[in-house]
Order: sequence, then C-alpha cells, then structure tokens
Amino acid sequence: MTIYDLKPTFQKLLRPLAASLVTHGATANGVTMAALALSLIQAAAVVLTCGASWTLLLMPLTLFTRMALNAIDGIMAKEFGQQSRLGAYLNELGDVISDAALILSMAWVPGMALWPIVLFAFGAVVSEYVGVLGWAVTGSRRYDGPFGKSDRAAFIGILALLYGVGWISEKFGTFSVVLAALLTLPTIYNRIKGGLQ
Repeated sequence: MTIYDLKPTFQKLLRPLAASLVTHGATANGVTMAALALSLIQAAAVVLTCGASWTLLLMPLTLFTRMALNAIDGIMAKEFGQQSRLGAYLNELGDVISDAALILSMAWVPGMALWPIVLFAFGAVVSEYVGVLGWAVTGSRRYDGPFGKSDRAAFIGILALLYGVGWISEKFGTFSVVLAALLTLPTIYNRIKGGLQ
C-alpha cells in the first residue's frame, strides 16, 4: 500500500481541470514541462538561500502541485488523445530529474548531512529506473512500493516543513533520511520481483 494507490481518486478530482486545460489549448507535454520547471525553481530557491525557512515551507506546496500536474498530464495524454513517444520520455525524465533536484537541494539545509541525501537520491533514481525497465520485461511500468514517487514526495515535503518551522533536530533529520534511503531498497526489490513474476 502506497500513496500512489490514491491516484485514481486524485485523478477523478482533477479531470475537470484537465478537460479545461485541453479546451484552452494546453498540451500534456506542456504540463509535464511545467511540473519539471516548478521543481527546478523550488530546488534552486533552497540551494541559493542555503535552506531559508520560507523556501522549505514552500516545499510541501510545490510537491503537491507537482503531483497534481503529473496526474493532469496523464489524464490529458490518455483521455484526450495526446499520448506520444516524446511524452513518455519527457514524463519519465521529468520525474527523475525533479526527484533528484528536490532531494539533493535538502543537502543545503543547515545541519543536514550530505551522505544520506546522496544515498536517498541515488535510491530514488534507481527505483524509477527499475520501474521503467518493467516496460522492457513485462510491457508495463512497475509502481511497486513501499517507497514510490508519491511516498518520497510526501516524505520530503514533511521533512522540509519540519525544518522550516524548526521542529526537528539535526540527528533526527539525518536518521529519517537514512531510513528513507533504506526504504528504496525494498522498493527496488519489489519492482524487480513484480517484473519477473
């Protein structure tokens, strides 16, 4: 069970907005690029301000908006005839780049150890790489948990919020990121196992 399992309900709520965007000439690829740009701007803000509180407090909103945009571009592609090979590349690359940028930006938060952040980012990238390999092995993308994209986004959002309001110690922050990095291991295992079955 992961947050990703809530996607159908989330999409149902966003379907009217997706339809409106299509009516006004928006494209699925455009929405995908908007999500990537938003993530990079947020990551840059954290890095350039060395983890200023206001940038960390914006992180949960950025991550929620990014997840909404990811759901919307999927609706637009599948339900409004905008699927394309380019869109598939942009969607996967956009997710991986966004994940890496947002996770690595947390290394600039005062008191945050670098090595757990790097391990977490590496685990996140490998998790998505294995998920995409599911297409080659089974013909379908693997989204197995327990720590998929949506779960990682929720974790980073909560961590940034706690740092932003000063409710977390340096030791607990480091421990939580180490735990997050470790959770990518069963995620990778489950995606490979699912692809082999």
